[in-house]
Amino acid sequence: MTSFLNNLREHFPEQVRSVEEHVPGQFTVLVNGPDATEIARHLLTEHQARLVTIFAEDRVKAEGVFYLYYLFDRLGDPSWLILKAPISPENPSFPSLAAEFPAVNWQEREIQDWFGLEAAGHPNPRRVALHDNWPDVHPLRKDFPLDTVLPPFEGERHIYRPAHGEGIFHIPVGPVHAGIIEPGHFNFTVAGEPILYLQLRMFYTHKATEKLFENLPIHRAVFLAESISGDSAFSHGTAFCQAIERAAGIEVPARAQFLRTILLELERIANHISDAGAIANDVGFAIANAHAGRVREILLGLCECLTGSRVLRGMVAIGGVRRDWQQAQVEAIESTLQIVQREFRDLVAILQSSNSTRERLERTGILRPQKASMLGVVGVAGRASGVDLDLRRDHPYEAYRHLPFRVPVYQAGDVRHRLLVRIDEVGESMQLIRAATAQLPDGPHRASAQPIPPGRCAIGAVEGWRGEIVHWVRTGEGNCLERCKVKDPSLNNWPAIVEAVEGNIVADFPVINKSFNLSYSGTDR
Repeated sequence: MTSFLNNLREHFPEQVRSVEEHVPGQFTVLVNGPDATEIARHLLTEHQARLVTIFAEDRVKAEGVFYLYYLFDRLGDPSWLILKAPISPENPSFPSLAAEFPAVNWQEREIQDWFGLEAAGHPNPRRVALHDNWPDVHPLRKDFPLDTVLPPFEGERHIYRPAHGEGIFHIPVGPVHAGIIEPGHFNFTVAGEPILYLQLRMFYTHKATEKLFENLPIHRAVFLAESISGDSAFSHGTAFCQAIERAAGIEVPARAQFLRTILLELERIANHISDAGAIANDVGFAIANAHAGRVREILLGLCECLTGSRVLRGMVAIGGVRRDWQQAQVEAIESTLQIVQREFRDLVAILQSSNSTRERLERTGILRPQKASMLGVVGVAGRASGVDLDLRRDHPYEAYRHLPFRVPVYQAGDVRHRLLVRIDEVGESMQLIRAATAQLPDGPHRASAQPIPPGRCAIGAVEGWRGEIVHWVRTGEGNCLERCKVKDPSLNNWPAIVEAVEGNIVADFPVINKSFNLSYSGTDR
């Protein structure tokens, strides 16, 4: 990284003001002024870096500026690189990268909505997080009180692209859906059955999570992190704890690292098995779905045995985990995995035995590798479309550096291969859990409590079962937070569904959507 940063200084001597490593493995490059596009473009094109996320911070009261942060990683380098660009409140604008790098489209628009910083030159600057009939407010500015009561929303609602031509129609779906899923609007334009294009509208249940983190005591903030996306409670909680631990220099005991790894993989297995059944259900294979639900129930029972929570809430803590395991609990892991492995093998056999299911899944909802890469797609959806990314391998954390595993990657990018990634990962996760259990070290399950120094910034990143989860924090006075930026994998992946459904028929949308299985809650954080 040192030679790389020196190269960056040589290329941009007038723009790079300073380079700092406030915490190990995290380098921050402060640039002169709001325009970091040339440096970002250089990193993306010349060094094959990946732009993980863009976010903003209001430091007007403390430093007289807003900051824009560009988070990068590079293949083969476990360090993180952050470009930090100051933006004057008198000219709250920054050059957009979205036209060249569509992966940041929604993220730049979020910055416009939350902070009132204009993404100049953005190809589609319409609101994304705030709906069209919201008043003109910027909720993540520090001068916007959390208890603000907004007036009734008035004015124009979202206008969708019109449908023109004989036999061309709109089919609106949502935002309220059957069942218990959260709201999201899908507006299809169709010519008969084939889908010409899809328009999405999310952010119906914005929970102000990032605002709620501000000034929240850190020990309470762990529980807020767990609530960001209910089926990824342990992953989000762990990413948040990692950020705080890195900021404070807290050394997590080895035993706690292995316990966290086991629980992260149990969360992955439970959700992948559930998704396998749900994908089958959406093509009418109800028996396979019932079988998957039964197998998942066995795993949830194990989760409750290990943590007291079927969805692994209340277990992760700053410095480790809240409770250690007795030998009987450790032994229950292997005995349960034996049952789950046998039952899951039967489920896979059932799925593969159905020719009609295979025909519905193959060549359905194709996301080409080039599109996936361009959109910054992560996780299961990315690996099914040739995107070879996995934070467990690329930025090893917890016990993963001690545990070998394979990252399954396919090129076809259809529903069937998104299912195959899940099937492969279940097998890899079982091996990881067995290896971690066999190597489980003795020792404390949690580091001693200590004050969290103020003014520290750090990243926590976890490969959740959907994809990468990133938390960036700035600590405040009195063991509280000043800012917590949350990036759920769904934010990257929703636009990919628009590409995947094009040319398919309306009846295949449910299974295409389920094969991505994105989180409304994680998006609406």
